[in-house]
Amino acid sequence: MTRSLSAVFACVLLAGCASVGLDDRPPGATERLPDDAVVLIEPEIERTPAELQVLFWTDEQRSARFRAMEEWSPGHEVPAAKNIREFGKGAPLSAALQEKVAGFIKETNSAGVMIIEDGKLRHAAYGMDFDKDQRWTSFSVAKSFTSTLLGAAVKDGKIGSLQDPVAKYVPELAGSAYDGVTVEQVATMTSGVAWTEDYSDPKSDVARMAEFVFSAKPGEDAIVSQLKTLARESEPGTDFVYKTGETNLLGLIVERAVGMSLAEYSKSKIVDPAGFEAPMFWMTEPSGRNIGGCCLSLRLADYARMGQFALEGGGDIVPEGWFAKAGGPQVKFGDSGYGYGYQWWTYPGNNYGAQGIFGQAITIVPEKNLVAAAVGNWQTASSQTNRRKWEALVKEIAIAP
Repeated sequence: MTRSLSAVFACVLLAGCASVGLDDRPPGATERLPDDAVVLIEPEIERTPAELQVLFWTDEQRSARFRAMEEWSPGHEVPAAKNIREFGKGAPLSAALQEKVAGFIKETNSAGVMIIEDGKLRHAAYGMDFDKDQRWTSFSVAKSFTSTLLGAAVKDGKIGSLQDPVAKYVPELAGSAYDGVTVEQVATMTSGVAWTEDYSDPKSDVARMAEFVFSAKPGEDAIVSQLKTLARESEPGTDFVYKTGETNLLGLIVERAVGMSLAEYSKSKIVDPAGFEAPMFWMTEPSGRNIGGCCLSLRLADYARMGQFALEGGGDIVPEGWFAKAGGPQVKFGDSGYGYGYQWWTYPGNNYGAQGIFGQAITIVPEKNLVAAAVGNWQTASSQTNRRKWEALVKEIAIAP
């Protein structure tokens, strides 16, 4: 993969420490960075706002750019774990199931599928000239990473309670539709604030996020500026409305609570304990903060490692039982068996997972100790047909002997 590491480092962030600039080095210090340094990198070519409208890229553009997002937006590069979690070799899937995985990849224009059971690799397959050594963007799969960092902030005592009002951490929202909304209500997307998440409409709130990002002044939080313009449509805690903007807000809450970027915090709270094998890239806004609701990039195996980390409960990084709650139906969608937890989707059979537009997924089947990860470039941002194909494939793998 070609990466913009030759670009000027705008700053250096020491994982777990305060930000340190290159000009802050002591006299006589060398330019060698610590092995665990999280760095902010910028594209070598400046992109126009029009070029960065991801929702309206062509199929060819998506195919090329989803595996090289660091060439299109600034972001933090988080080093791989020093102690990589190795997946042992599990029993291979049957020939029939391997054929079905290959069929799914071809039918949905996916780039990769990986199946982990009992902590062992049972199958990995790739398409679109993608391979195990490349990264792929996450889109909303990143939401579940932000949720995990929320849990870590609670465990660390940086966030006192999920019942805290949002304005405690983001006082600029006092007097807005978010007055009286709790952190938990943002985590479950039940704030009662109006929002449109239409990926095909350039005037929807999710599409207009880019306008606020590109017009933000240095140091200004674009998501706060946008959320302050929204109106309340129902009582907090009553109605579920999917809002990428609220996960961006959740990321801001975590960053302010812990005093570091999501990327910095993720180094010791996700990347190291989950044992990622390769660096992670996480986009930033002009304010310098990471985008909580989107846009980190990983190898397929590291998405699977994230799923395994959640399946095993997160160790001592999050409160005990965190993933049971985060991956449980805090919101139920009728009697369908589907629902929403803390930035994780919940599925029939007590399964849960992370989902991203254009075919990104981490699906966890606790009963079978199974994790399935997928990355792709579906023809449309969302597709219930393709999503159901993925669920059916994972279910068939899970019940197979």
